[in-house]
Amino acid sequence: MSSAVTKDHAELAEIFNRDEPRVDWHDETLWWVRAKRDIAAQKLPEWELLRETASQIKNNVLSNLSEYLTQFEANAIKNGIIVHWAADAAEHNQIIHKLLSDRGIDRMVKSKSMLTEECHLNEYLIERGVDVIDSDLGERIVQLAGEPPSHIVLPCIHKKKEEIGDIFHEHLGSAKGESDPKILTETARQHLREVFLTRRSALTGVNFAVAETGEFVICTNEGNADMGAHLAEIHIASMGIEKIIPERKHLGVFLRLLTRSATGQPITTYSSHFSKPQAGKEIHIVIVDNGRSIQLGRKDFRNSLKCIRCGACMNTCPVYRKSGGHSYHTAVAGPIGSILAPNLDMKKYADLPFASTLCGSCSNVCPVKIDIHDQLYKWRQVIVQEGYSPKAKTLAMKGMAFTLSSPGLYRAAGKMGRFTFKYAPFAVNNGMNPWYKHREMPKAPEESFGEWYKKREGEKR
Repeated sequence: MSSAVTKDHAELAEIFNRDEPRVDWHDETLWWVRAKRDIAAQKLPEWELLRETASQIKNNVLSNLSEYLTQFEANAIKNGIIVHWAADAAEHNQIIHKLLSDRGIDRMVKSKSMLTEECHLNEYLIERGVDVIDSDLGERIVQLAGEPPSHIVLPCIHKKKEEIGDIFHEHLGSAKGESDPKILTETARQHLREVFLTRRSALTGVNFAVAETGEFVICTNEGNADMGAHLAEIHIASMGIEKIIPERKHLGVFLRLLTRSATGQPITTYSSHFSKPQAGKEIHIVIVDNGRSIQLGRKDFRNSLKCIRCGACMNTCPVYRKSGGHSYHTAVAGPIGSILAPNLDMKKYADLPFASTLCGSCSNVCPVKIDIHDQLYKWRQVIVQEGYSPKAKTLAMKGMAFTLSSPGLYRAAGKMGRFTFKYAPFAVNNGMNPWYKHREMPKAPEESFGEWYKKREGEKR
């Protein structure tokens, strides 16, 4: 999203929650996807073995990342692929723009790539006169709506079919009021067909890059990546350094996990392997760091780089489901985004690790066993220690620590609180208290637990 956004997660979530029926629908839809994941997982007796195997493969990759990247580069070059390295988002965008401008290309078709969202590639190219069309249906919908994706697998999950119909009517000329998904899909297909046939350049993401062979794999359900890549003169693939796997046989583990975790399918409709360019055409791959090396060096957070972008943690997260993806104001939303974003800009994303109940459901469904909820908790500690937490919260925590460290002060505060709840409830039951916005304050107890216990023990004697 644009850097102009200044609202934090709580403020943006409050905006999303103004439409209660939408929130309920969003919540139920994502939980339905989560339930499909559970059914798919339970059909495989070896599911937990697959998760553990994938986790250990990724551990190995992170411990030997430079060697695997070097091996991948050497094999890709042997295959005829041109490899570029980008230290950050700016260099990634500059490389891609130069590849296009050197060939006189000012129109590009792009399939889904969360890395390019992270690097704000679309905005960069459009500002320089390049027309970029997203070909993934969900991505195209939010692009036409002028919005970023709200989910890494289901980019327009926050949109209802009626709203999509209005967008297509405005931009693609479909009938006013048309909301039949089949007709809307056909409208998009006809629109994108001309795009595929006329674009000389295509950009894709990378799901997996195989060090052993120098090939990379793209997983889609619509085939749009294949259409763009095979029809274009130049295919550019954007890849984060963490996408490496050691050997081709390891795809048998990850492909079985990825789509079951994402949508409950056994496998994506298309799992496309790219190893060498067609005659007279080019394949370029841009390997991007953009803060990943820093994350790799953080002992408590390096495991976040194991992520395969399935979105399972989003589908299960009660906070994400109730607050919407745009409330996270970063390319990758939800629990996984909340442990990745602070690495990029700790100050800007200091609110995100607190957008969690720490229930652990995200860690339970993660196909590569990332300890997401533990990292959320640890990020909170780092953010407070670095001085990036809100001053009011920092002062409140210090006040609480001081009170809890003194038994006498703790008892006095308890009595004062009970008195306030009983005789001046308006002091806490008001709009100034965020807790009260969504909950009734509890009835004041007649006595503290300590007082009750002391009296009970006295009666026994």
